[in-house]
Amino acid sequence: MSVKASTRQSGSVTIIDLSGQIKLGEGTSVLRDTVKDLLGKGQKKILLNLGDVNYVDSITVGVLISALTSVRNQGGELKLLHLTKKVRAVLQITKLDMVFHILDDETEAIAAFNS
Repeated sequence: MSVKASTRQSGSVTIIDLSGQIKLGEGTSVLRDTVKDLLGKGQKKILLNLGDVNYVDSITVGVLISALTSVRNQGGELKLLHLTKKVRAVLQITKLDMVFHILDDETEAIAAFNS
């Protein structure tokens, strides 16, 4: 199953809804290119909705860190929303759950950008 990404706006926050398996190849390039495109358009408040992502690999973890770094370097924020158990476990094992701001409620996540 390939990865799908769609974007939508909620005020000043851009939400990227991802679904499928994000792994080396198409999945990671979709994620990388979507974030890069948004930054190019001046969108600096990015919420990655991973609720329908059922698999990530170690390459995906690197792409997430790269995306976070790129957004922060431009003075923006990137937060993660609706992690599945598998994705949350990968972030806990790698201790990246301490690096990313992870939320389970979309309304709270959007509000967190403005606080």
